[in-house]
Amino acid sequence: MASKRSQDKCDKSGKKRQKKSEQRAELTSVLQDEQLKREVKEAWSLKSRCMLGDLELDCHPFPHCIIKNFLSSETFVENLQRELLDLNFHEKSNDLYKFKQSDDLKKRKEPHIAGLRAAVFQPFRSWLCEVLGLELEPTVDISCAKYEYTDVLLCHDDELEGRRVAFILYLVPPWESSDGGSLDLYATDDNLQPTNIVKSLVPSLNTLVLFEVSPVSFHQVSEVLSRDKCRLSLSGWFHGPTLERPTRYIEPQIQRNPHLPRDETLLLEWINPIYLDIAYQEKIQEEFEDSSEIQLKDFLKEEKFREVAEALSQIQWTRRGPPNKRCYEVASVHSLPQCVSGCWELLHSEAFFLLLSNFTGLRLHFLCPADDDEEETEGNIGDKKATVSANGSESSNTSQEKELSTPVCCGEVRQWSHGSYTLLHDGEAARAEYALDLVLPFGCKDWQSEFGGFTCYVANEEDEELLTVYPEDNSLALVYRDKETLRFVKHVNHKSFSDFAEQSKGCRAFFDFSFVYYE
Repeated sequence: MASKRSQDKCDKSGKKRQKKSEQRAELTSVLQDEQLKREVKEAWSLKSRCMLGDLELDCHPFPHCIIKNFLSSETFVENLQRELLDLNFHEKSNDLYKFKQSDDLKKRKEPHIAGLRAAVFQPFRSWLCEVLGLELEPTVDISCAKYEYTDVLLCHDDELEGRRVAFILYLVPPWESSDGGSLDLYATDDNLQPTNIVKSLVPSLNTLVLFEVSPVSFHQVSEVLSRDKCRLSLSGWFHGPTLERPTRYIEPQIQRNPHLPRDETLLLEWINPIYLDIAYQEKIQEEFEDSSEIQLKDFLKEEKFREVAEALSQIQWTRRGPPNKRCYEVASVHSLPQCVSGCWELLHSEAFFLLLSNFTGLRLHFLCPADDDEEETEGNIGDKKATVSANGSESSNTSQEKELSTPVCCGEVRQWSHGSYTLLHDGEAARAEYALDLVLPFGCKDWQSEFGGFTCYVANEEDEELLTVYPEDNSLALVYRDKETLRFVKHVNHKSFSDFAEQSKGCRAFFDFSFVYYE
């Protein structure tokens, strides 16, 4: 067998066969035109718009350039597509994105991939250096991405140490705007936060898009809506001197308030009697001590739940952003229907703070003993409160770590529908603290996990998923988290459309009350 394999590597003359050589990638002639290069350079420096043959430069909302027919040979493009589709792809999914990605293509030997890489790393990089007036490094990050049905890359700015220019080369079948997958560019406000999409670029075969990475280069790849097309692309970054960044904007927090002075009459009116039984509350606390999370099914009385659920579907909603942090709808607390306002009042009431203390052992009411007043016995949640912890073990929250203060809460009434999500962000991580999260969902009967809309708890700066909480009608979810644990709500995708909704051009939605309580 060894002898046969040796023969297979030789041709008839006895010489070793050569591996397929790198195929030269010829770039569009537009990039060879010196006069055009000077005009593009001037337009870029003046932040003005210009259209020159297959090249378009636009500086709104931030500088970007579109080059059609980037590769001059259609045959090369077809062979490049084939080589890329034969690569191994890895599923990528977190708060920001869901798609498939290849490994870095720096060392791939396939002839057309190698040829394209050489053209991008050398002549195209040189052209960019002249046009932008920048010294870009000779090595470039480059990989291949496949976006298929419901895949998405949400709003972000691409800023990372040394990144100066981002590029995307589309290798797609005939593509329409209705297929989704557009490159959406965002305008920004005075705080350099993204506001709304002002330009959408529909993918087109053999078209390259590049843009300058900056504090305002907010963009997204919109969700792919086609069930049978693959949005194939090559993308990466050119690196250079780090751009000076302005101080990041810190948005104001939602106002926190102490409890409302309401007694246990409110609990008797709203809550399933089983949860008001002291013995049952003790069992709940035991379970909560072990896992730092619990879901209490059928929490509200059935008639109250139905009344609120019906009223929520009639509310006027306002979208909450900015899109680099969140995208969902909220109701104004000052204009809620009476029954919805009553539920809000319940979750904000003194009696409910005390009930939560009984469920969790947290000091959310003055009648609960302080940590240092309790007996130092193993397993006593007053001495060692278990949390959803990023270090994989119980995290303690002792009286030495923080002084006693007045328990407070903040909350929202939210609507989740196609396109809704929240993202992890630097500001949230910097201000993370011990907290008890409460979510009470409505209108999510038959909601499937594949729709998104579930809450994930993760360790800060890691992809490790600690806990996932799925929305369930009238099921009160409680999670106690530590300072190193963050949460996000996964993007609600196109699968959330029901058959009826597709016919009526509507969309399935669900609602929740979301509160956070602090000791």
